[in-house]
Amino acid sequence: MSRTSPHQHHHSGEVSRRGLLKTAGGLTAAVALGAASAVTTAVVAPTADAAPATFTHPGMLHNAGDINRAKVRVAAGDDPWLSGWNRLTANSRSQSTWTNKATATIIRGGTGQNYGLLYNDIAAAYQNALRWRVGGTEANAQCAATILNAWSRTLTTVTGNADRFLAAGLYGWQFANACELMRGYSGFDLAAAQEMLVRVFYPLNNQFLTGHNDACITNYWANWDLCNMASVMAIGILTDNAAKYDQAVNYFKNGAGNGAIQKAVPFLYSNVEGYDLGQWQESGRDQGHTMMGMGQMGAICEMAWNQGDDLYSYDGRRFMKAAQYVAKYNLNNNVPYTTYNWGSGQNCAPQSQTVISSASRGQVRPVWAMLHYHYNRRVSLDDKYISQMCFSVAPEGGGGDYGTDSGGFDQLGFGTLMYAK
Repeated sequence: MSRTSPHQHHHSGEVSRRGLLKTAGGLTAAVALGAASAVTTAVVAPTADAAPATFTHPGMLHNAGDINRAKVRVAAGDDPWLSGWNRLTANSRSQSTWTNKATATIIRGGTGQNYGLLYNDIAAAYQNALRWRVGGTEANAQCAATILNAWSRTLTTVTGNADRFLAAGLYGWQFANACELMRGYSGFDLAAAQEMLVRVFYPLNNQFLTGHNDACITNYWANWDLCNMASVMAIGILTDNAAKYDQAVNYFKNGAGNGAIQKAVPFLYSNVEGYDLGQWQESGRDQGHTMMGMGQMGAICEMAWNQGDDLYSYDGRRFMKAAQYVAKYNLNNNVPYTTYNWGSGQNCAPQSQTVISSASRGQVRPVWAMLHYHYNRRVSLDDKYISQMCFSVAPEGGGGDYGTDSGGFDQLGFGTLMYAK
């Protein structure tokens, strides 16, 4: 077993899909639309780092092929798609009778917290949008559009203590994803949603990534960067804004904070019982936040993939090594651990974690289907631990299925329905 530092890395296994997406106008999605079971993986020469000349829509967590496959498979009664669909339709937030609670000011952290109003409504909008896209039910489309329109026209401020940056990140990318599913629906005001996200969410996302709340650059855990990166990327896609999209991709590769890939995965271990592993930055903190990181970085990689960028494979598949590590440990296996040192607060006061944390070990979060169906089915890699974790928690639910506090809403879920291949 060997270990390398963040600076001893290599770039291999990177695949760019942009050439295909640009020249064929989204051929991958078009081919997938032709047959629900078809999976097309194109390997083309790497291209320069830049946003696509034309953005693909739908092109965030779900592309046209994903949606069509789920639609056809559910209609045919095939598992595991049907089990995923049944999980979706059983959720109270997936009902077309859901009533939104749109409000002007959302507070996360400190006095007057009310951010549960927002994350519950986002889950309802996303889940109703999925029901419409997969099941074709007009009532669900109307419900999703009503929720999104109400928030787009009402929300003016996201505030609170430092946690306001978590709210801006998490709910920014999730809101944008619900909007992307509703794009093209006559009752949905896309322009209002685009304007609100750029006015309310993006400034906070950008402020955090560039200033980190005036703290030491290593003070904030990887998830704080990641959710804000995901929001910037999602807003960039929703608004066809290349600069914002590039900002997120560039931060993933070279950012100063802990969300950048080499800082989020600071230590690599080769050939541990036959598999390469990567220690996640929050592993010494607790496993709930560590698995949250799988969901946040996974969302970034999936959105980028659907725009032609393969961040999943970036830096020798560094993220896959981390996901294997996290899955292995949370399946109650041993993993290596290297003392993690960082600076905290405004003055970079030294801190260290000398052992991996067993807190919330084995917690269930709906983040694994996206990773398994990418690494194992799309690109045919042996993802032993990710795979075991994926099937141990299938079929995945979503918001409201994993508790009522915000941790159960850190990811949108329903990966079994939308990613199974």
